Amino acid sequence: MRWGRRLPRVTWGPGLGRGLQSADERIPFLIHWSWPLKGGLPRGLPRAFVRHRGSSAGSGPPSRRHGSLFQGLSASEAVQHHRQNLAEWFTRLPREERQFGPTFALDTVHVDPVIRESTPDELLRPSAQLTLGHQHPLAGLPPLALSQLFDPDACGRRVQTVVLYGTVGTGKSTLVRKMVLDWCYGRLPAFELLIPFSCEDLSSLGPAPASLCQLVAQRYTPLKEILPLMAAAGSRLLFVLHGLEHLNLDFRLAGTGLCSDPKEPKAPAAIMVNLLRKYMLPEASILVTTRPSAIGRIPSKYVGRYGEICGFSDTNLQKLYFQLRLNQPDCGYGAGGAGISITPAQRDNLVEMLSRNLEGHHQIAAACFLPSYCWLVCATLHFLHAPTPPGQTLTSIYTSFLRLNFNGEMLDSTDPSKLSLMAYAARTMGKLAYEGVSSRKTYFSEEDVRSCLEAGVKTEEEFQLLHVFRRDALTFFLAPCVEPGHRGTFVFIVPAMQEYLAALYIVLGLRKTTLQQVGKEVAELVGRVGEDVSLVLGIVAKLLPLRALPLLLNLLKVVPRVFGRVVGKSREAVAQAMVLEMFREEDYYNDDVLDQMGASILGVEGPRRHPDEPPDDEVFELFPMFMGGLLSAHNRAVLAQLGCPIKTLDAVENAQAIKKKLGKLGRQVLPPSELLDHLFFHYEFQNQRFSAEVLSSLRQLNLAGVRMTPLKCTVVAAVLGSGRHSLDEVNLASCQLDPAGLRTLMPVLLRARKLGLQLNSLGPEACGVLRDLLLHDQCQITTLRLSNNPLTVAGAALLVEGLAGNSSLTHLSLLHTGLGDEGLKLLAAQLDRNQQLQELNVAYNGAGDAAALALATAARDHPSLELLHLYFNELSSEGRQTLRDLGDAAKGRARVVVSLTEGTAVSEYWSVILSEVQRNLNSWDRGRVRRHLELLLRDLEDSRGATLNPWRKAQLLRVEGEVRALLEQLGGAGS
Repeated sequence: MRWGRRLPRVTWGPGLGRGLQSADERIPFLIHWSWPLKGGLPRGLPRAFVRHRGSSAGSGPPSRRHGSLFQGLSASEAVQHHRQNLAEWFTRLPREERQFGPTFALDTVHVDPVIRESTPDELLRPSAQLTLGHQHPLAGLPPLALSQLFDPDACGRRVQTVVLYGTVGTGKSTLVRKMVLDWCYGRLPAFELLIPFSCEDLSSLGPAPASLCQLVAQRYTPLKEILPLMAAAGSRLLFVLHGLEHLNLDFRLAGTGLCSDPKEPKAPAAIMVNLLRKYMLPEASILVTTRPSAIGRIPSKYVGRYGEICGFSDTNLQKLYFQLRLNQPDCGYGAGGAGISITPAQRDNLVEMLSRNLEGHHQIAAACFLPSYCWLVCATLHFLHAPTPPGQTLTSIYTSFLRLNFNGEMLDSTDPSKLSLMAYAARTMGKLAYEGVSSRKTYFSEEDVRSCLEAGVKTEEEFQLLHVFRRDALTFFLAPCVEPGHRGTFVFIVPAMQEYLAALYIVLGLRKTTLQQVGKEVAELVGRVGEDVSLVLGIVAKLLPLRALPLLLNLLKVVPRVFGRVVGKSREAVAQAMVLEMFREEDYYNDDVLDQMGASILGVEGPRRHPDEPPDDEVFELFPMFMGGLLSAHNRAVLAQLGCPIKTLDAVENAQAIKKKLGKLGRQVLPPSELLDHLFFHYEFQNQRFSAEVLSSLRQLNLAGVRMTPLKCTVVAAVLGSGRHSLDEVNLASCQLDPAGLRTLMPVLLRARKLGLQLNSLGPEACGVLRDLLLHDQCQITTLRLSNNPLTVAGAALLVEGLAGNSSLTHLSLLHTGLGDEGLKLLAAQLDRNQQLQELNVAYNGAGDAAALALATAARDHPSLELLHLYFNELSSEGRQTLRDLGDAAKGRARVVVSLTEGTAVSEYWSVILSEVQRNLNSWDRGRVRRHLELLLRDLEDSRGATLNPWRKAQLLRVEGEVRALLEQLGGAGS
């Protein structure tokens, strides 16, 4: 899932290697424009597009020039009503776009792609070879702006019909919406009336006859009154035919007769043919959008201009897209209502890092050549860094991405099978992706690609479907690689897409062995005739004493069971492979998958490698995550819309196989990053019952050193927050936690017995969250470690409130928390409000003799306190001696630890003190630590000189050696 080792991709054949996709490519309202627009109309038009890189025409109010056809009051009102309806309909956002914030609107973030004019010879010339790597002819014509589509051609001839084409996901619907809204807002003065048609909608009508006037009136009721004026509108009337590949047009006179009357009923396809022939409304302007495979359905003599949508050809367009998308205010989603929000400075930082990576990192720039993948990058960054909507997962983002591009798309509308384009892609590209994952490779030879595409293709119809897929969708997934050493190979445009498609290939049950395929056919045959044969054999067995008949009867029943076991074994093998991939020891040195994804997009330092790992070894840690995510109910529902249904029974059996393997391998102790990956798998699966059963044996949650972003806190809380069993220890040391993260993790923290929050830069605000945690009636915490956090006196005051009402806490560490004299005096004054505390560590807090003595005195009188740590405070020799004497005098009371010695003997806590120093040597002030160590060394030397016991002398010498070693480390590092 790394971008790192790939360079810009070369272009492929005609129509290949290009893509334009704004995420709204396949939004529902573009599929059925015919739905009635009901309800009140807006008083004014929605805000205009903020246009980038040009617009469809000059800005300004709708034209009122002399000679307008709709000068009458009723006609003008009808057109205005039509504009308002279209504007309201075409500005509606799909659910996937609403995640970018409440103020997000597509009219504010549109970036025009490059449109390159092409010629009929270039389009219709047959390819010399059927390979993926042929080069696209160099463009000899300049790019087109939307405002130039209907300009006269190079010979000065008027252009009446324009065909825009692009592969799946290149943004044809986005451009249609842009043009329609430009007309609604008065930025297309050349056209007084615009009528859009969805060819998918027209194809659903079948051969039922209807006139052009009826088609318009049924879809756009306000235009009923001005239909008689259409014939006189001439070129000022614009028809937009979107998605021509959905219509099977026949331009032969024998197939489609001539018709010039807009009121004469004909089949919708016949109406469109006569419009394109210029036999009906010959002066009208027509804009057609289509996929490359359907270009030939319109004879070139009826087309005035062809335009290919070429995507974002330079990084400036990509940067502009990212700035507009990522700088939207978020929705304020937060786990558990925490209200986590990303700040404007954080947004700017994301955009800046991404921009730098686009300039210096070729692979991500090559992927973002396709605007559709720009949307995917934005959605992924939004998922990683912005507030996460409830239930959103990484798998759901990729599934939504495919829905936006493939929803409702058939591979070939002329083919009787009506095969879903996404289903075909899952079968072919999924096979290639899975073979890459199973063999641990991301580079594919031409033979690899060809074998996966042509596997099982035997008939002419199947070859035709393959040809359509090559032209229309292949470059949506694959790109040639030009990296030195891998030339002539191909890669998936986004590395994570390979792992997603591989997981989809598995969960759809498309991976079948020969034994499974033969066994399935036999089992189905036996199942069809088994009941009848069993009935006959049962009757014969009663009439005739044939001992072999019961045996044959039992054999018939056994065959389906045997096949079921074969399928079950296959599922178990897949689950085993998935779990092994999740828990590979070679990946223990990697960052967690979420950090890996962020690093690959933003260009920060990538995942760490195992020292012995081969340099070309590929990591596929997202593959098991996607497998779990695709089995969730939400993703299965979306995939069913794409023509890739996953049966509930199959999902249950796959989940059971995975649970069986996870139960065996998931009990092992994992490194923190791998443990987070394990939890992320459960988060993607979105099945609390499954996760509760698998994680019931988890007793220690060790995430020390993992950077706990808001998303990771949400993941941990969602997976473990609903569990019932206690966690013996939760270690969140050095996790860069903040108060918002603590609030998100509250359900998990309530289940912890030991809680470690060291080295997190937690301040007084976090102490407020910890106070609420300690006062919660379900709190089980017995040990709380807060060392090396700047809590200060204000934080200590909040903690004291929590201690006063808590009945579970027995061990509290406030080592190096900046309490000072005031903090220790506050603790001394309030210590008696808690009656359960047994150990309190306030070492290295800069406190003086008076504050330390006050706290020690309070500890002596405390009913349960047994141990008080005061070493490394600013104590004088007299102060240390007074504290020792106080501890000696308090028989059976709290012991006070201030030094490595107790009289002339070594303190039994000397190893605790030195281990704390060793652990924090790199984070503490070196000069201050050196001074304290020198004082401890002097105490040791004095004690050794004051005793004659050889055993004590040996112990003191040993501890002296440990202290001198620490001083040498400080000196070496300092020098």
